This record gives sequence, structure tokens and C-alpha cells, in this order.
Amino acid sequence: MASPSDAPAGASYVATGGEFTRDTDYITTRITADGRDGYPVEAGRYRLIVARACPWANRAIIVRRLLGLEDVLSIGFCGPTHDQRSWTFDLDPGGVDPVLGIPRLRDAYLKRFPDYPKGITVPAIVDVPTGQVVTNDFAQITLDLSTQWSAHHRPGAPQLYPEPLRAEIDEVAKRIYTEVNNGVYRCGFAGSQAAYEAAFDRLFTALDSVSERLSTQRYLVGDTITEADVRLFTTLARFDPVYHGHFKCNRQKLAEMPVLWAYARDLFQTPGFGDTVDFEQIKAHYYIVHSDINPSQIVPKGPDLANWLTPHGREVLGGRPFGDGTPPGPTREGERVPAELLR
Repeated sequence: MASPSDAPAGASYVATGGEFTRDTDYITTRITADGRDGYPVEAGRYRLIVARACPWANRAIIVRRLLGLEDVLSIGFCGPTHDQRSWTFDLDPGGVDPVLGIPRLRDAYLKRFPDYPKGITVPAIVDVPTGQVVTNDFAQITLDLSTQWSAHHRPGAPQLYPEPLRAEIDEVAKRIYTEVNNGVYRCGFAGSQAAYEAAFDRLFTALDSVSERLSTQRYLVGDTITEADVRLFTTLARFDPVYHGHFKCNRQKLAEMPVLWAYARDLFQTPGFGDTVDFEQIKAHYYIVHSDINPSQIVPKGPDLANWLTPHGREVLGGRPFGDGTPPGPTREGERVPAELLR
């Protein structure tokens, strides 16, 4: 079976017995305040490359926006589909990224690693002066945006990774990743009936546990939005449009799980979350690129998306979305998701 091409880093594969296993060997170079790896934080030096379709990249889009890093870390958007070699910049004029001057993200990877053997993945951060990829370690990227880039945060930026809560955030985020973020892929790319059924049960056991946790508190950790919420949200946003049918995660739709559905709508209606989600690109990616699962490459018209804007009622649980901070301002020109996608 082919491996999922939106994997966060490296090739993924189906192991003996049909169980999906993800390669987690990333480019671990970090951009830090002290420049310990040779890449110090500098305004204007780096470019964050993402694809709206990818849940791992969607996290970075959200965190960059919540922290107000638009003026110091530029962003480039790949299209929702790609070929076997690379994510491509087919949304840009001439199919070329206007800052990096390349048609394929692969070019930035090979500029630094001429024999790079793994998948070309998003999110990735590229050093603009050299045109070389710095990192594709999706989990570390968002943590570093919160901690290493703090000198460039907007006034009123929220604390997404507050030091007193980091141990709990890490613990919750680890379970979210292994059981939910990766759990849907474990279902979708299972290579046997037994592996699929085990993955299915494991996923919904985790979702039930998360639902129970969120039944009495508005957010996953503490009373404000944290990194843990960002990580869960991007999977929930894709659940009904993609994972329920395409990945056979069909015990229930998200819209049929009352606590998680209300939680997801709460975040979606929070500035910085829903305004980064492009459902059309999400569906195009999964249903077209994963041709081994969907050979016809037909993209479904549904589901109806207007219900994302219905009242969620989560305010009764208290909590302050941005803590002592403030919401981000309007989305920048050129980075907006078309509003008509929710009509």
C-alpha cells in the first residue's frame, strides 16, 4: 500500500500484519533565540511553507496567526494536491513561490540535503537567504514559535505553552497525537481487517476519553487555549469531511458526538482557528491524492458546513480563550480563506 503523502515527515508504511506505522524521523534543526543550531530567530529571514489541506501544517498556520508573527515570518501556501515528488506552489502565479523562486518544496530540501531520502513534507521552514530547508519537525515548530520567537509576538498574544502547564500539555498532546491525530491514519491506511478494527476501537476509545475530559472543562489544559487544543482541533475539523468516510472512522460523525462537536465549533468560531480552515482544499487533497483509497478521485460535495457557525454553548464552562491576552486581528490580505466556503 502506498504511504500517506501528507505525513509530517519521512515515509510512512504499513508494517507486517497490516498495521499503519508512521516514520517520525524529522529534520530536527531548530530556529532558536540563541541560534544554537546555526539558525537564530530573525525577523524576515525565514519562510514558513504550508498547505491548508494538511492537518500538521494547519497547526503552524493557527499558531503563527494567534501569536501575531505575520510580519516577521512570511508564509507560502502549497496547493492541495501534489505529485509523487513534492508539494508544489501551483496556487502562485506561474506555479512558483514568489519569495523562494522555486516551483517545488523539494528544491529547498535538496538545496540543503542533495540526497534527501525521505518524503517532502509540510510544514517546513526555509532559510530565505540560502533557499535551504531548516526544519520539518512539525511538533517542535509550533512549540518554538511560542517560546523562541516570543520577542516578536504581537501585544496581547496568548500563552499557548505556559511554563507552569507544560508537563500537562505535553502529556495530553502526546496522547492526542498517538491516539487521535495519528489514529485516524491508522484506520485509513490499515492493511488488514484485523488491523483496521483494532485501530478503529483504539481511536474511538481515545475520542470517548477526550470527550469525557471536555465535558467539564472548556479547554484541554487549564482555562485557556493551549498548544494541546490546536493539535486536537485540526483533526476534528477534518473528521466529517474526510476521516469519517475516506478513512472509515465511521462509528459516529463528529456532529453526532455532542461534547466534541460543541468543543470543535467553539474553537472554529474563535479568531485564528476557523479562519485558517479551507474545507475545499482539505477534501481535494485527501480524495485526489490518496488514489489507492479512492481510485476514482471523485471529491464528495458534502457535508454541509454551515453548521460550524451554530451556537456551541461552551461559554457556560467558563474559561478565557486568550487568557490575559486578546484575539488576533483580521486575517492578512492574501492569507484569507474564502468566506463563501461556509455558505
